[in-house]
Amino acid sequence: MSHPDGGGPVESPRDPAERVLLVEDKEGLRDVLCRTLEQEGYSVLPCSDGKQALSKLQREKFFLVLSDLKLPGADGLEVLRAARRAEPTLPVILMTAFGTVSDAVAAMKDGAYDFLEKPVDPDHLLALLQRALQHRKLARENTFLRERFAAELGFPTILGGSASLHQALSQLEKVALTEATVLLLGESGTGKELFARALHHLSRRRAGPFFAINCAAIPETLLENELFGHEKGAYTGAGATKRGKMEMADGGTLFLDEIGDLSPTLQGKILRVIEERCFERVGGTETRSVDLRLVAATNRDLKALAAEGAFRQDLYFRLSVFPVAIPPLRERREDIPHLAAHFASRFSAEQKRRIPVRVSTAAMDLLLEHGWPGNVRELENALERAVILCEGDEITPLHLNLSGPSPVEAEHRVSELVGLHGSLSEVSQRAAALVEREKIRQVLLETGGNKSRAAEALRISYKTLLAKLKELGLTPLQP
Repeated sequence: MSHPDGGGPVESPRDPAERVLLVEDKEGLRDVLCRTLEQEGYSVLPCSDGKQALSKLQREKFFLVLSDLKLPGADGLEVLRAARRAEPTLPVILMTAFGTVSDAVAAMKDGAYDFLEKPVDPDHLLALLQRALQHRKLARENTFLRERFAAELGFPTILGGSASLHQALSQLEKVALTEATVLLLGESGTGKELFARALHHLSRRRAGPFFAINCAAIPETLLENELFGHEKGAYTGAGATKRGKMEMADGGTLFLDEIGDLSPTLQGKILRVIEERCFERVGGTETRSVDLRLVAATNRDLKALAAEGAFRQDLYFRLSVFPVAIPPLRERREDIPHLAAHFASRFSAEQKRRIPVRVSTAAMDLLLEHGWPGNVRELENALERAVILCEGDEITPLHLNLSGPSPVEAEHRVSELVGLHGSLSEVSQRAAALVEREKIRQVLLETGGNKSRAAEALRISYKTLLAKLKELGLTPLQP
């Protein structure tokens, strides 16, 4: 059996344990489908009603489920849900009569792999099973959790066994084979782009391109050009036509990070792409069609922003068809030892150390106690720095530089920074100004100098933030 994308042979499911569960109440069609599949080497277990199929799914393993949508006992949707509960990676193909195609399309949003219209075309069925087999093979390998996958795509592995991470990965896998718009929710540093890339790789668009844009990092005028491209002569300096990321991502996936920072104008244009699959280049009049999957991410509360009128409600509803919450590192501390060991090993290899550096018990205790406001990205940076500083084969707390000052050191530092001369009121005012300055500086660093986002995080108005910056002598990107 050949690879569906022309990438070489894949295994045929000759193992009897890897069977197709066929659920069809019409005896004639059930017999025909059985013969068709068995002639191609598939092992088939036929069922005549939904209840029988539910029972089989509880007790036995299958590599694929082929089920009618309308069944006695339990319908195809119940079979679909049971299959997903039994194993999230199990592909389910639904068969439907002409009048229930819309139901089958809706079922795909619930995780169905695909659907077939009756009467079933044998060639179409076999081609679909072939693609499903490849999907099954990839899913079984848990590709997005493997080192080899990470090395091939050039980004860190998604590691961890915590329940919260497992839930997020399970949701990601379920939605990957659909065309639903996905909204990734999580703090900075949790790996939202990593999740977006994994989603693309597990989808049917994996052979297509993947592009990522950080909406908060590009000024509005440049962002529109980056997204939609421009026609020659659209503005001064536009000496040639340029394709935007929308056009370049045709057939693939476009990831829009920090989508909450989009201007109202660009929000409207993104909404049109989602609804109508078309756009115009900057300075152009020709409407261009595009076939892409949009994945968005944000660390802001879009629902609250939409309620306040700061974000379009219609766009929010379109984006949040399938939200996936990525847990912060502090909520999955049981993953820290695994992550720390992985990073220590990786950076040891990158620095060509003969013996990989390991994390000492004292250093691990410190890692487990730390608050990790920067999440996995902060942990990764801490381990890279520690491996560089470590001259032996063991990372100690000193290499991590995460522990705070002792009470005596802290008191001495406060005395130096604030100055204890003058009245209590004067000292308090200086201390308050120091704390304000440090807090604003920290938030500006976390938001990359974005003053609008910083004002929102500080819960003050934009105007008040500007006044504070001037009063305290801070600049937006001051380290």
